[in-house]
Amino acid sequence: MLSCPRALRFPLLAAAVLTFALTPLGGPVRADAPHPAVKALKAAKPERVLFVGNSYLYYNDSLHNHVRRMVAASGLSDMKTLKYKSATISGAMLFDHNIDGYLEPGKLRVKDPFQVVVLQGFSAAATKKDHPPKFAATVADFAKKIQAAGGETALYMTHAYVKPHKKYDPDMIRAIEKLYVETGNAVGALVIPVGLAFEEAYKRRPDMKLHQSYDSSHPSLDGTYLAACVVFASVYGQSPVGNGYDYFGKVDKDTAAFLQQVAQDTVKRFYGR
Repeated sequence: MLSCPRALRFPLLAAAVLTFALTPLGGPVRADAPHPAVKALKAAKPERVLFVGNSYLYYNDSLHNHVRRMVAASGLSDMKTLKYKSATISGAMLFDHNIDGYLEPGKLRVKDPFQVVVLQGFSAAATKKDHPPKFAATVADFAKKIQAAGGETALYMTHAYVKPHKKYDPDMIRAIEKLYVETGNAVGALVIPVGLAFEEAYKRRPDMKLHQSYDSSHPSLDGTYLAACVVFASVYGQSPVGNGYDYFGKVDKDTAAFLQQVAQDTVKRFYGR
């Protein structure tokens, strides 16, 4: 059997080790994956945050409540100073929202302007033929108004449907990823990779129940918890791993630890942090 000369063996080994070390947990970045232009917000520790979307946000005691509690548990800020609001409409698309009213100081009982506004689109925004351009146009319009009001825009990348949803498509998440990253890059918005975290969690543990069993679309409590971890890691640049928030004991310790790690790995890989 031929053996590799000693001079060649060690450089090859070193290269392999280096490649492994530089590859984030959860696997390498796909060669065809779109890259986000914005990797962090200018506001390092925002305390006034508005979420705009639909039932994907308000299920399970509302995403904004979970993120707010997670921020408080991390010690970055306390509950009294965190002014989190959520404006949601069932089944809504972004253009259904009155963003001008939301941004008016004091309108939502927050005296000062929101520092960050998180926009979440319709679940099928990336897959219906006429929806992507409408989504992109609405985000562009909203982003200008958010900036004029003194805030930053972030896009909440939705998760894909799972079986047995009648519109299940294994490539749906790729269409969602493309739409959100391209739209975010066009307006200079931070893209929050929630959908990619759902995909990663299912790859690691196919038995996870991140969707409601009755519709295979809306998030379960664990799905909302995972989303909160991703939002926390993306917006604040802090790892959710080890965060003590568990929704008052309703998310078990092992599940919380797993979802926190998935969120951190996904965010690290997505932004290249």
